Amino acid sequence: MAKQEIKQEQVLNVEEAVSRSEAFINKNKKMITVAVVAVVVLVAAGMAVNTWVIKPREQKAAEALFAGERYFQNGDYETALNGDQYEYAGFAAVADDFGSTKAGKLAKAYAGLSLAKLGRYEEAIPYLKGFKGDDAMVAPSVLAALGNCYAHVGDEAQAAATLVKAAHEADNNLLSPAYLIQAGQIYEKLGKKSDALKVYQEVKDNYYGSTQSMDIDRYIERVK
Repeated sequence: MAKQEIKQEQVLNVEEAVSRSEAFINKNKKMITVAVVAVVVLVAAGMAVNTWVIKPREQKAAEALFAGERYFQNGDYETALNGDQYEYAGFAAVADDFGSTKAGKLAKAYAGLSLAKLGRYEEAIPYLKGFKGDDAMVAPSVLAALGNCYAHVGDEAQAAATLVKAAHEADNNLLSPAYLIQAGQIYEKLGKKSDALKVYQEVKDNYYGSTQSMDIDRYIERVK
């Protein structure tokens, strides 16, 4: 691959519409959606970059990342995270060894998402927090995945705040309403009806073109 063109593109793929928190279900005896729209960050063919443009360290990280993507896309999160018996070291190693590169930073997101998929939410949090990006779709989606992990470890206040932040960073009809509604449901669980009303009203006022807005009045009436 070192002698070939490296092709990269960050693509958002919504894998699941909504996931459920078992802890919330047990406490409230009803299904309460608290998790974020799951995000799979893929680096695939798209933007051609000549090898002479990419520094050797960046190129090496990108090649390692490319190998891990195949495992991640196939649902083999353990191998994606920790590597195989051949030459692939794993997202965790790429993130640790090449964290200052663009590919290394993206590996942090991959490592966090892989850990979350494996149910290892506490371990996922540092990786997701460590991801820094400016992509208008990927960055808020990773932030929302972090909120999901907070919810699973019982830090519900932090989960709601992180989801609201992700919604504001995304600021679009695709992601923001889902994140705001999930934050509102957590606020309801915490007994913070005024906070829940605020985020539900935000969906109604700012994202009235979204699918979620069609049902938002039901949420608003519930917390008034």
